[in-house]
Amino acid sequence: MTCPKLHRHQILLQPESARVIIRPFIPASSRRLSTIIGRALALTEQEVEAGLAAVHDDFDSRHLDIEPVLFSHFLKVQHEVFTQRPLSRSRQLLIGALFSGEYSLEAAALFNPSIIPHPDQTGLPPGFLRFIMSLRATGEGHISSIEFREGVIAADGQIHLTPVSRFVSLPEILPNPSYRKKRFVIKLHEMGFDNACASSVMDALGSEFIRADLSASLARVRRESLPHSHETRRTLECIQWLADSNYELRFSERLALSERILFPVSDNESNGIEDARFVRFVEDDGSIIYYATYTAYSGRAILPQFIETQDFIHFRVLTLNGSAVQNKGMALFPRRIQGRYAMLSRQDDENLFVMFSENPHYWSDPHLILRPAEAWESVKIGNCGSPIETDAGWLVITHGVGPMRRYCIGAVLLDLEDPTRVIGRLRQPLLCPEGVEREGYVPNVVYSCGSLVHGGQLILPYAMSDKATAFVSVDLPGLLDALREKESGNHLPA
Repeated sequence: MTCPKLHRHQILLQPESARVIIRPFIPASSRRLSTIIGRALALTEQEVEAGLAAVHDDFDSRHLDIEPVLFSHFLKVQHEVFTQRPLSRSRQLLIGALFSGEYSLEAAALFNPSIIPHPDQTGLPPGFLRFIMSLRATGEGHISSIEFREGVIAADGQIHLTPVSRFVSLPEILPNPSYRKKRFVIKLHEMGFDNACASSVMDALGSEFIRADLSASLARVRRESLPHSHETRRTLECIQWLADSNYELRFSERLALSERILFPVSDNESNGIEDARFVRFVEDDGSIIYYATYTAYSGRAILPQFIETQDFIHFRVLTLNGSAVQNKGMALFPRRIQGRYAMLSRQDDENLFVMFSENPHYWSDPHLILRPAEAWESVKIGNCGSPIETDAGWLVITHGVGPMRRYCIGAVLLDLEDPTRVIGRLRQPLLCPEGVEREGYVPNVVYSCGSLVHGGQLILPYAMSDKATAFVSVDLPGLLDALREKESGNHLPA
């Protein structure tokens, strides 16, 4: 088999611990919380002003605007303030600072990238492409979030990254997101809550409803069902959990893309938002939306989740429905195939599957298309992002795990009209960890969550041993020739 031409770029994205956000730092003990507040209340106003000035001197240069964050943290503990006297704004902010702390988003790692064309391609010379890249940032406690970078691929294939801002900002969590009733009810039933209590809550809502409507219906059922049975309590808690897991975020338009951070919001992702696979999806009518699948990790369980955005300013985060919504590594095809959405998945943590749906939020009936075959992938295989459409077929970049838990990157070609049909497969890895790429938090790993094609090149950003991120370009004609050297009509290679 002829090896495709491959070029490693001299670009390395390493974790930068100076990129920090401000998070709540609130003790679980009510006694300790009250003691800290008591000390703040005992300060004179002069001491308060001096303390707040010291906070500004130490931290203003590290954040765009700290006062709104400090005030929001004061509001979280305001119920423990044991005085009826009004507090000055400065005292409120100082109390907020006492219950705040910096968190370094990427102190441990910056890895598992995906890359897509930028929504804005204006002002570029011919042959250039502007892109957005998502990255998994991991900090203290191994909590993962999503960061963004942008750059341009020149006509000659050179990659130029936009300088990264020193600052990072969390989005506003919209207080009154909207929900679709049918999707919400399906998920409740999948979770085993098809009962009278759930029906009583949901029947009062319209086909589309907002959080305020749901809260009012929940409050009504709580009142009417007293005393609560165990089933009623569990049902009401589940409905609340499901509502919390579907939320909307909005960033200020003034923020640079690298300043926008998607940090865990709901309980089911409290320990991390992992391995987002973004895709530019083109609907049959030509409209464009950006989707992403990611793995939510609660510290105990994983759950595939879904992101929708059109502008990378307003994001909708949603749970997925269906019996096939499980395991890691779901990756959406960039368009419908014969009127249906298509998704790659790994149902059994070993093989590669494809599934089809009339609805991008509901997935079932996976079709097994690929098993491990070569030694370098003999433990398990999976995808490295959404398939890429080429004239030869759907190009799927894969990862394989072999001896000594070494991860390598390979490639597969699927039929354009019937992606259950594998028409080409690399026998040898496309990319294996070499030299310094072998060293990191998880040694001997190269991994990606998405690539793109531009100017006859496959542009593949990849993570090095769960630590940092680099780029490689692959000659696309050479890669497709290698994949087609031994075309096979088998639906399921051995």
